[in-house]
Amino acid sequence: MSEAEIGVFGGSGFYSLLPDTQEIRLDTPFGPPSDSVFLATHAGRRIAFLPRHGRHHGIPPHRINYRANVWAMRSLGVKVVLSPCASGSLQTHVKPGDFVVCDQFVDRTSGRFDTFYDGPIVTHVSPAETYHPALRELALKVIRRHGIEAHDGGTIVVINGPRFSTKAESIWFTKMGWQVIGMTQYPEAYLCRELGMGVVNISLITDYDAGHVSETEAVTAHSVLEVFRQNAHRIRDVVLDLVAELPADLDPFMDRDALRYGRADGRNEDHGDVRLFDVLE
Repeated sequence: MSEAEIGVFGGSGFYSLLPDTQEIRLDTPFGPPSDSVFLATHAGRRIAFLPRHGRHHGIPPHRINYRANVWAMRSLGVKVVLSPCASGSLQTHVKPGDFVVCDQFVDRTSGRFDTFYDGPIVTHVSPAETYHPALRELALKVIRRHGIEAHDGGTIVVINGPRFSTKAESIWFTKMGWQVIGMTQYPEAYLCRELGMGVVNISLITDYDAGHVSETEAVTAHSVLEVFRQNAHRIRDVVLDLVAELPADLDPFMDRDALRYGRADGRNEDHGDVRLFDVLE
C-alpha cells in the first residue's frame, strides 16, 4: 500500500510546521537512508520528506547514501520527487536570492555510488532529460507567482564536496557557460530517473562562487547557511504550493520505459528479476 505519492528531499523546515507528521524508519538493500522519512498530508496529497544531510545536517555531501535515500522514496510509492537545494551562482545575471529551475547537470563528483544497476544485466538509463520538462514548467509558474526571480533552465555543475571550488575551477565552470554549482544533485536526480520517478530541481542561489568575479570573496559555509536561513521560508512555501499544484494523476511524470530501453543487450522485454522498478511496484 502506497504511503506517499510525492517525495521531497529537504531539511526539517519543510515538515516541522505541518500537522500530524508521522516519522518512520526504513532500511533498504543499500543500507539506511540519511534519516527517518517524515510523512505528512498537505493540500490533500501524501508527501514523504527526507533530509538528505540528516535532520541535524550531520552528513556531508560526499557521504550521503543517495541510493538508499532514493530507494526509500520509491518503496513508499513516490512518483514525483521535488529536489530543492542551496547552490552558488557562476554567472553575473544569476543573483543571490534568485531561484534556478535547472534543466541539465554536469557531474564533477568522484567515488559516489551512482547507479542501482551493478550487473549482471548491464543497463544504461539515459540522463538526457533527467529533469522533467512539465514539472519544471509548473515549478516556474509557482515560483513567479511568489514574486521570486526565477531562471528558466540552467546547468548545475555538481562538485564532490565538502570543499568549495578553487578560483581556477570556478572560472573554468563560468567560462563553460554553466549557471549553478552545488554538491548534491548528482547522483540524486539521476537515481530518481533510474527508478522511473519524475524529478525537478529548484536551486536557491546563496552566493557567487569563488572565481566568478575578481572582487568576489571566497565562499564560506557560514555565509551560505546564513543566506539560506534568510530564504528558507521562500523555498518551503514554493515547494508546498507546488505540491498543491500537481495534478491528481502523477503517472504521466513517470518514465516506465527508462529501464526497458536501457538494456545493453538490446532486449526490450521486461525481466522482473532484474528490473528494480518492477520490484518496487
